[in-house]
Amino acid sequence: MRDISEVVRERYGRVAEQVMAGGPKGGCCGTGSGSCGDPITSDLYATSETAEIPTEAIQASLGCGNPTALAELKAGEVVLDLGSGGGIDVLLSARRVGPTGKAYGLDMTDEMLALARENQRRAGVDNVEFLRGQIEEIPLPDNSVDVIISNCVINLSGDKDRVLAEAFRVLKPGGRFAVSDVVTRGVLPEPVRASLALWTGCVAGALDEGEYVEKLSRAGFEGASVEPTRIYTAENAKSLLESAGVEAEALAAELDGKVMGAFIRATKPSVPATACCGPTCCGGGR
Repeated sequence: MRDISEVVRERYGRVAEQVMAGGPKGGCCGTGSGSCGDPITSDLYATSETAEIPTEAIQASLGCGNPTALAELKAGEVVLDLGSGGGIDVLLSARRVGPTGKAYGLDMTDEMLALARENQRRAGVDNVEFLRGQIEEIPLPDNSVDVIISNCVINLSGDKDRVLAEAFRVLKPGGRFAVSDVVTRGVLPEPVRASLALWTGCVAGALDEGEYVEKLSRAGFEGASVEPTRIYTAENAKSLLESAGVEAEALAAELDGKVMGAFIRATKPSVPATACCGPTCCGGGR
């Protein structure tokens, strides 16, 4: 079987090339003008947000939410976008944190990085840096980021535990994990799981909402929660199943309410669990 990251890199490299060539990005998992009206991935950004963003950044967006709006970014914060693609969420974040803050974008696809840097140049945004690397091995120091965002990317990873451990590592104490992702609710039929890529970025792998919370807690986060933002109905899923060559009539009803875009929140504790926080702890009273 081919490595998942190789499939993802090829798929998103093609998207970037299509956008740079002025053509449609293809697929049904994005928010730009090429979107097919998918209820989870369409119309995620307000016109006021995208008015000063290069068209190519919007066209290359393959997200399922708007983490920059939901993360409550503050002036002066350092933000990291995992799987930054054409850079739309990085550019929006840079404006929210202002000149005293900084926004990093991390992506493993050379074509997307080239597109993102060109979009940065066109937008005239200085407090941005795009990094090449994998979200399972973030090229930033420990405790260096205030907020981690991501937009429908973590579901693509073949090692989500590693992604969450790395996110925890680079966040500062008290730092926030605030991502948009596709999650499931309950067991999906195997034929659907195999074709879920049509609306999760073209590689199956969305976590069940309860499993997402458990993984975040195991990584060390506290206050983990999943807030559904857009939910598929059976009718929404029917046409997508048909386009994937899956038996829609038999399976659409089983998807009703089980696939959703969601906002996932968690916080890195301000004080490490092993820290000594008083004169009588850690044996200090003996």
